Amino acid sequence: MGTSGSLLRRGWRRGWRLAGGLLIGACTAVVELLGAAVAGAALLGVRAWPGGRPAARRRVERAVTAGARRLAEAERGRLSRFLGQAIAADYDDSGARQYMAVRWSLGLLGGLVLASVAVGAAYGSLLLWGWFLISGGEWMTITASAIGGLFLLFLALQGIVGVAFLEGQLARHFLGPSPQEALRRRIDELSTSRAGVVDAVHDERRRIERDLHDGVQQRLVALGMLLGRARRSQDPDKARALLVQAHEESRAALTDLREVAWRVYPTALDEAGLRAALEAVAERSPIPVRLEYGLTAEPEEAVRTVAYFVVAEAVTNAIKHAGAEHLTVALTRSGADTGVADTGVAAARKAGAGVTEARKAETDAAGEATARGGLLLVRVTDDGRGGADPAGGGLLGLARRVAALDGRLRVASPPGGPTTISAELPCA
Repeated sequence: MGTSGSLLRRGWRRGWRLAGGLLIGACTAVVELLGAAVAGAALLGVRAWPGGRPAARRRVERAVTAGARRLAEAERGRLSRFLGQAIAADYDDSGARQYMAVRWSLGLLGGLVLASVAVGAAYGSLLLWGWFLISGGEWMTITASAIGGLFLLFLALQGIVGVAFLEGQLARHFLGPSPQEALRRRIDELSTSRAGVVDAVHDERRRIERDLHDGVQQRLVALGMLLGRARRSQDPDKARALLVQAHEESRAALTDLREVAWRVYPTALDEAGLRAALEAVAERSPIPVRLEYGLTAEPEEAVRTVAYFVVAEAVTNAIKHAGAEHLTVALTRSGADTGVADTGVAAARKAGAGVTEARKAETDAAGEATARGGLLLVRVTDDGRGGADPAGGGLLGLARRVAALDGRLRVASPPGGPTTISAELPCA
């Protein structure tokens, strides 16, 4: 009962959203029809007028294009909010003008379908209250009207779904992307993210080698030298002192080795879960870290791994470079977009893609993530000096990790701080 009730509530909410979207679309269709008539008359006038000035023609064309783009943006917002149709924002001016020239007819059709719903519901309701109006042999008329109304209501409800589907198809036809274009973008995005993951793996290997060479190896060399001096020493007191130093050096080497192993992959992440691993990061930090863990269920392995490394790298950067005195780490799950500034473009540039391609991939990824079940939102805020470079090695590596899951990494770091690093990871 609980599952069926939940499905029924979701169905009602979706139905009301679709109806509201079509109602707003019917209202905007009137504006678009008037706009198309005025724009058509203006364009016809400047193009057909003998000796018309090119400057006047260009001004009219610019005004028509600007109006078409404003209306197209309003339609994109309506389609996304009410009909669940994500339309890319990188359409051209010609597509916007053509879309506005024909969209009004579909909007009026949606209004007609909604009117049919109202008429069908009104006649269908005669089964409930029409009996009180019966006089003589009118019961057959009322019954036939009610059954016809219910049938009209059924067809009109199907029409709502159909018109909503046609709205999305029409917008994609003129504003894009087409299925072929969407597939091409997806292939480009996967190629870029794959190259980014390979680069991130190479960067991680180099960092591990550097940590081992500069930290653990140097301590082991010092340990060997201390043991050698203690072995060769003829003075027992000096030999004991050297052995004490060697013991301290061995403990420091073990500590460094644990740090390297922890940075490679923390065992607590598998054994105790994401929350315990993040609590360990907070405990190991030399500055206070406040953890706000708002997840009720453990994320899947790939998501929690990337979330952990986002937090660990952001905390490390704040400690080393930002001069921060306090950090806040917050994790929530939502379908909303709460980011502030983007490093995905920088990552795409680094990988050889342009800004437009990065924005396209970002829009598509956000729509797909929300459709699949929401986002895991990770936010790390510090009170440091700010000025973090999104294209820097650490943040660029994080952007590649996040992009491999179709997510987004965003950074807001104005000079003087504070710095906020946000990751949006799609959840299944």
